Amino acid sequence: MEAAEARRAVAAAVSTASELDLAVDDAIVLSDSNRLVIRLTPCDIVARVTPMTHFASAEREVELVRRLAQMDGPVAALDARVEPRVFVHDGFKIAMWAYFEPVQSRMFPPAEYAQALARLHAGLRRIEVTTPHFMDRVAATQRDVASRDVTPDLADTDRVLLADTLRDLGRSILNRRAPEQLLHGEPHPGNILNTKNGPLFIDFENTAHGPVEYDLAWVPSEVSQHYRDADQDLVGECRGVVLAIVAAHRWSRNDQHPSGRESGVAFLHVLREGPPWPALDDVVW
Repeated sequence: MEAAEARRAVAAAVSTASELDLAVDDAIVLSDSNRLVIRLTPCDIVARVTPMTHFASAEREVELVRRLAQMDGPVAALDARVEPRVFVHDGFKIAMWAYFEPVQSRMFPPAEYAQALARLHAGLRRIEVTTPHFMDRVAATQRDVASRDVTPDLADTDRVLLADTLRDLGRSILNRRAPEQLLHGEPHPGNILNTKNGPLFIDFENTAHGPVEYDLAWVPSEVSQHYRDADQDLVGECRGVVLAIVAAHRWSRNDQHPSGRESGVAFLHVLREGPPWPALDDVVW
């Protein structure tokens, strides 16, 4: 967020918590991207603050996680002291989530990560909710790649590379006619918490329908290899799509990722090299 908007978002979270009779002496920004994630203390609540214009439905995310938590799914749940809904304040949507102290002493074993994701998928199969298809995100990325207003610094040859990759791999994935279900949408290591309660998934704003292999394309290769009955060839094709999506984001005019264009160059490089596609975390930048 822009600095002024971020300050307003913090103030909105603090005001909302105070109105809910939660004690707030400090607000610590944990993440600042297209929405702000703030730890409020001493009440120890995580407020996710989203602009009203944000593409994803905060209400859908809250309802989805609420239902997964009822199934004892591996998710970071909403805070039990607060009504499970989205609050609106000063042009922002605010949801109040439980804070989980991270465990820094160990890394996730790949098998544990894969098992948690399989449990998540099992819970998601029991939920019926209207979400985009993963190909809708591919189509949106194709539009960004084609728009010189959105990606003004993208060279013509790289624009063609991304367009061809998204088109060809998208068609190939659909032609496989793999079983589809509700997915997390981006279960990469940045969206899973290492807690004393085990691995817990967060950030369901990109939830979509598609094959589980699309979710596996976001995780380290060692994790996808531990996921039972996955079509590893399909995982590989989905990795190519994910790499192209991330590359296009890095070249967007409005991208503010800390890695910047250096990351964008790295992702284009691996796409030029062609398959086998590396996992997202294997891209060196």
